Amino acid sequence: MAEDPLILDPNGGMPRLLEIMRRLRDPENGCPWDIEQDFATIAPYTIEEAYEVADAIEREAWDELKGELGDLLFQSVFHAQMASEKGLFTFDQVADTMSDKMVARHPHVFGDENREKSAEQQTRDWETVKAAERASKAQQGTLDGVALGLPALLRAVKLQKRAARVGFDWPDITHVVDKIVEEAGELAEARASLPQEEIEEEFGDLLFVMANLARHLNIEPEAALRAANAKFVRRFDAVEAKLAERNKRPEDSDLAEMDALWDVVKAEEKAAKTKG
Repeated sequence: MAEDPLILDPNGGMPRLLEIMRRLRDPENGCPWDIEQDFATIAPYTIEEAYEVADAIEREAWDELKGELGDLLFQSVFHAQMASEKGLFTFDQVADTMSDKMVARHPHVFGDENREKSAEQQTRDWETVKAAERASKAQQGTLDGVALGLPALLRAVKLQKRAARVGFDWPDITHVVDKIVEEAGELAEARASLPQEEIEEEFGDLLFVMANLARHLNIEPEAALRAANAKFVRRFDAVEAKLAERNKRPEDSDLAEMDALWDVVKAEEKAAKTKG
């Protein structure tokens, strides 16, 4: 390490991080675990780190955000190092590709187009540019290029947005709600008489339409579900706290008692909001 001033430099920035990654993957002196990895084995960590960034932002944990962004950046560095070893591309090429894309997609900032546009117009322009990019990649289908690895709810919304651009969309939210009722009925019928795989299919159809409802309501379904998860955790923690006041744990209680305490917690939250 005495011969590696860059590795030890606390202000080494990107060159330091890239060199650390190169050293970790060195076939002779690197880390055995890092050497064994490939794109497929690292991809789940990349997704996980992206969610941890989102979690820090959701909690407004700004002290943690720096570290989480660093973890996510390291994932890009890891993939780029593996690509470089295979002669595919380098990290600098990744950065240049992104820079080229941003310049091309923002002619109102880096070109001669008028900046006096609404956010809605800029979004339409952005989609036009992206459509041209897909065409240049021989992605001719409307739904081509929507990544398979996206979270299912997010991918559902993206697929529906693409279809809506070519007119395949319900004209108003009433039709979406009617479809939810229809799909819920089909799920109930499937549960009563069909095998598990068909029940799962009907459940998927219902979730897909729920994602469509979120789109029509301008709700991001992943964010809404994260908020619902957080609310459930908060309320169940409060139920456990109230049980602890009775010298009980959940396993010492029953559904009736916990459900009654749940109602108390909800009422307390509502009262606190009203007071606030």
